[in-house]
Amino acid sequence: MDSTTAPPVAAPSTLPHPDDDHDQDLAHNSGISDRDATREARDQVVGQRPGTLVISPRALRPRLFLYSYDEQHMLEEEYDTYDELMRYFRAHPEQRHWIDIRGYNSLPMMEQLMVDFNIHPLQMEDVLGDYQRAKVELFDENRLFLVSRMTEFTPSRDIDDDQLSIFTGDNYVLTFQDDYEDCLDSVRQRLRSGFSSIRRRPPQYLAYALTDVVLDHYYPTMAAIGDYIETLEDRTLSDRPSRRLLSRILQVKKDIVRFRRLVYPEREKIAEVLRMPEEVVPEEMKVFFRDCYDHAIQAMDLAESYRESVSSLVDLYMSNQSNRMNEVMKVLTIISSIFIPLSFVVGLYGMNFQREGPDGRINYLNMPELYSPIGYPVLIVVLVVIVVGQLIYFWRKGWLSDK
Repeated sequence: MDSTTAPPVAAPSTLPHPDDDHDQDLAHNSGISDRDATREARDQVVGQRPGTLVISPRALRPRLFLYSYDEQHMLEEEYDTYDELMRYFRAHPEQRHWIDIRGYNSLPMMEQLMVDFNIHPLQMEDVLGDYQRAKVELFDENRLFLVSRMTEFTPSRDIDDDQLSIFTGDNYVLTFQDDYEDCLDSVRQRLRSGFSSIRRRPPQYLAYALTDVVLDHYYPTMAAIGDYIETLEDRTLSDRPSRRLLSRILQVKKDIVRFRRLVYPEREKIAEVLRMPEEVVPEEMKVFFRDCYDHAIQAMDLAESYRESVSSLVDLYMSNQSNRMNEVMKVLTIISSIFIPLSFVVGLYGMNFQREGPDGRINYLNMPELYSPIGYPVLIVVLVVIVVGQLIYFWRKGWLSDK
């Protein structure tokens, strides 16, 4: 942002519903998760010499974009080859440049970039590793190397995060990312307009603007998570919650914890930028980075609030399930209580008694009701009276009421 304005909070228009069918779950599980990707990336470099560059087999073909600008002019171009881009870059040292590289699948180009821009092998290793936490490093000639994590809450109920690596120079900003799509279009649009502060300020301001838009994008991500939490809460309070509801609640809780792990290093990174000496980061630039710091604090507070909400939602789910179980047990107990006296009566009259003894005499005390012509109707009436009496008793006690 060009001024210290409050970040926008706008949730994406498409949010997942907790009752979506399993096709969406299969779509989510069909791809490689961030955890698997991170494990694979780490396994590839185990035991290798520090600074060894390794390209992931899933890396995309590099797309090279150059934004060259000054206060009056701005040129935007996508180049087919790295040599063409560098020819224009070297031919116009009077302009400021944003070299935007999307995709890593060209080891020779990355090695040439290290030579042309004097990038340390360990720094390029961090770029290609693509799982670095947010950080800032100061290297030769007061240049900065910044890492940020761009986030998005996807329709598959997951937080997708991509690494944005930023190098600053005297007249350029060099950025790397592993995907073609990102959240930086607002910065590009501001460059295209002739009224942006980016075109009037040094390249460090562009690095700030990129960091700031990444931070601002945390808020729509958290807003989407907040809307999803409200949806889960409604489903939890419904009469028949989904069987998979608890797993989705726990998944959102993991996403929020993961989001907090992304935001916390971002706050520390900006705090370290603010502690840098005046010759590295001028005071006029620190004013803008302080605004970024405030946004990082707000994002952390929001993540903490959502984490508490999800924890309460888990308790609410367990309490609701316990209440439902109590209701089921109450119904079963009432049914059992009704049938206990009925079972006693029919069991009593189900005993085998004989009207006549062995000597042929009539046993008048052996359940004379068994031989009454109206014995069966009388028994039915007695059973109905018992049931009705019990129901009236339960109702007066309030056991048949929902309150």
